[in-house]
Amino acid sequence: MSTDPTAPRPGDAPGDSDPSGFDEQPPAPGERLVGQTGQDVEDASPRRSRVPAALRAMRPKQWTKNVLVFTAPLADGSLFQPAVLGRAALAFVAFCLISACIYLINDIRDVEEDRLHPRKRYRPIAAGELRVGAAWVLAAITGVLALVIGFATSIQLGIVLVVYAVLQILYSLFFKHEPVIDLAMVASGFLLRAIAGGVATDIPLSQWFLLVAAFGSLFMVAGKRYSEMVALGAEAGTRRSLERYSSSYLRFAWMLAASVTVMAYALWAFEQTRANPQLWDIPWAVLSVIPLTLGLLQYAREVDSGDAGEPEDVVLRHRSLQVTGAVWLILVAVGVFA
Repeated sequence: MSTDPTAPRPGDAPGDSDPSGFDEQPPAPGERLVGQTGQDVEDASPRRSRVPAALRAMRPKQWTKNVLVFTAPLADGSLFQPAVLGRAALAFVAFCLISACIYLINDIRDVEEDRLHPRKRYRPIAAGELRVGAAWVLAAITGVLALVIGFATSIQLGIVLVVYAVLQILYSLFFKHEPVIDLAMVASGFLLRAIAGGVATDIPLSQWFLLVAAFGSLFMVAGKRYSEMVALGAEAGTRRSLERYSSSYLRFAWMLAASVTVMAYALWAFEQTRANPQLWDIPWAVLSVIPLTLGLLQYAREVDSGDAGEPEDVVLRHRSLQVTGAVWLILVAVGVFA
């Protein structure tokens, strides 16, 4: 049965109360929502969670993005040195806290748009489970803790955290609805995570590493926008910048980003193979280009079908993508550490 995702429903549970004056109840199992394009959109309404609303509002599932802080030490071959691993772990914690702060601020500002979205309307602030005032207090606490940890670990890491926070706040206030600029601003968040791992551990970042991080980030963000357009339609009201994109433009953007990512990664792999002795004289880093490319192709399939609106969900549910990622990680580790 198809239903209007924004229509009020009778008999809603008190916990789903919407402060705007109408209540929404998650659809029955198997029920599907219809996007603006007329396509069915699989509903992702959560079951009743025992996790406190305050913690869910900080989106701990999305903290998986912060593992990017470990990529620079991994590429350098020094990840498992105790001092390096400890500082990278502190960078990870700091980014979890600062990103939680930004998620809270974004959800406060986007509460009305989120209530129009078939999935985002169940976020704690949009659903009325967490009051706006409490969310502001929580955002302040997580932001301050992040900066304390960041500057205590490394002055450069603290600066990266400040730059990340400023860019994301500017994005939320001014650039969220500007096409192209919104892609660059969101992609910068992924890039800064990768840079943070380098500055926290005093590891120089190669030009190839930065290109892979930058265009890989653009690939993820452009794919996310394309998936939103496929699933919901440009006129859904969930993101105004979508109205100024076309599906062909977004396809071009994420295909271009994927091509540059593979090319830059291959150049890094060739350089890595020349610079370090290879176990059994096998170019392990070069071989890692194969699972990287397959992983991008697997992810692109999710993008093309409109199922990559939340990148972390794709990674967590896609078993074949996880296997491909594991193979890639093993090949890189052998090439770097052996």
